Amino acid sequence: MVQEYQIRVLPEQAANEDGIKAYLQDEKGISVKEITAVRVLKRSVDARQRTIFINLKVRVYINELPDDDEYQRVDYPNVSGCPEAVVVGAGPGGLFAALKLIELGVRPIVVERGKNVHDRRIDIAQISKNHVVDPESNFSFGEGGAGAFSDGKLYTRSKKRGNVDKILSVFCQHGANTNILADAHPHLGTDKLPTIIENMRNTIIRCGGEVHFETKMTGLIVENDCVVGIETPSGQFRGPVILATGHSARDVYRYLFKQGIEIEAKDIAVGVRLEHPSELIDQIQYHRREGKGQYLPTAEYSFVTQVGGRGVYSFCMCPGGTVVPAASGANQIVVNGMSNSQRNSPWSNSGMVVELHVEDLQKDLSLINLPPAPTNELTAIDSPLAMMEFQERLEYAAFLQGNRKQTAPAQRMAHFVNGKMSYDLPKTSYTPGIISTPMHFWMPDFISTRLQQGFKNFGKSSHGFLTNEALMIGVETRTSAPVRIIRDRETLQHVRLQGLFPCGEGAGYAGGIVSAGVDGERCAEMLAEYLKR
Repeated sequence: MVQEYQIRVLPEQAANEDGIKAYLQDEKGISVKEITAVRVLKRSVDARQRTIFINLKVRVYINELPDDDEYQRVDYPNVSGCPEAVVVGAGPGGLFAALKLIELGVRPIVVERGKNVHDRRIDIAQISKNHVVDPESNFSFGEGGAGAFSDGKLYTRSKKRGNVDKILSVFCQHGANTNILADAHPHLGTDKLPTIIENMRNTIIRCGGEVHFETKMTGLIVENDCVVGIETPSGQFRGPVILATGHSARDVYRYLFKQGIEIEAKDIAVGVRLEHPSELIDQIQYHRREGKGQYLPTAEYSFVTQVGGRGVYSFCMCPGGTVVPAASGANQIVVNGMSNSQRNSPWSNSGMVVELHVEDLQKDLSLINLPPAPTNELTAIDSPLAMMEFQERLEYAAFLQGNRKQTAPAQRMAHFVNGKMSYDLPKTSYTPGIISTPMHFWMPDFISTRLQQGFKNFGKSSHGFLTNEALMIGVETRTSAPVRIIRDRETLQHVRLQGLFPCGEGAGYAGGIVSAGVDGERCAEMLAEYLKR
């Protein structure tokens, strides 16, 4: 017999199967001797009260052996000799698009401007060691995209649970721990992601697809308003195109703009990385001096408030993580967060960002009075590239503050709120180094004043959060794409160019690993239909 139960247990009871079995015996009257296995289907922490509970949905096997598979495996056929499609970008959108194409009997040719996921590590290390950013191999570009060296968060606000569950199952099939199927906020961890991504690439190649690294798309091949392939320095690749280049491929946006291909500016959010000691966050979130103790995970938080008609909120929270240099070119300081699967760093960090609408650029002079970056072409304020160029200006302003290296501007949290200089700074996980600057002075007022009030609001709702033990590191600008490549709602093709499928976060239609994967699969399905027609 198989039974499912919703149970509420103490952390020490949820820590292992024996504890859960003992609870089921005491509360449900099922003898431990009769329980052959317990499978956790859903898991979440409830820390709203002094007594912390773990909510579990469990499947209990009583005098019966469990199923072999915890997830639905996908059968990937050999597609050698099948119709071909080009996938530009090997981030989550591109990889899941390629795998879905194989499912549908289409041979994917994946073209990635950066290096494979393991070789990327060498170039990423140079950013901290020598303050050198390789514009083609960094935290944004390369196999796995920006998600490869991040926390590997796998939760999304998408309501399409069937699609989301499919994405998680594909990750499990390629080596992810099956815990991600149960956790309320699943994550993979930076230490686990590279091997999983490499396994996905190997599936593509084993099934007859191609993967080309260090191969940059320089143009689209267009015939009779149809995209029939791409140009690269090493030659042409022919077929309809899934364009999944990620939110930092600014040269792609400029190419599309110059070619008259329909794009539009998109709302984004910008701000800083806020880093606390993880022990402090544990104490605050779990309402107890001992923090997480032996049985609880490193604590997470989520904050949101409204200031001056714009949202101020935490973004991409990395418990037990590190702050990393995420610039994708020269003259930029960009920060992001990541954490390993164990989330055991002494620090916890989160993006703290202010919502920025396209029309704000036209209404608030503090946003456009930043010094132009050397790459900034100063298009009109109503240009589709206006929000992207604002990103560049803010990143360049941070670069100037950091002595023109990857040294990042920083300030203690309470000092920032009170408009004071930080004459000393706490230790940080950000390895290229930090420099004390008055961020309340040089950041646009539109952003700094809203962050200041937002921090005050968060400090009131969560006692101890607003503290000088916390460090602000700037700037966080790559929360989402600043441009949307306009596509048809039904066919997912570009509104004018048949055979071009703008995809994922870089096209403005996703916001993280899972949603990019879901969009990649949808684009693959539409491309397969297009080939049939």
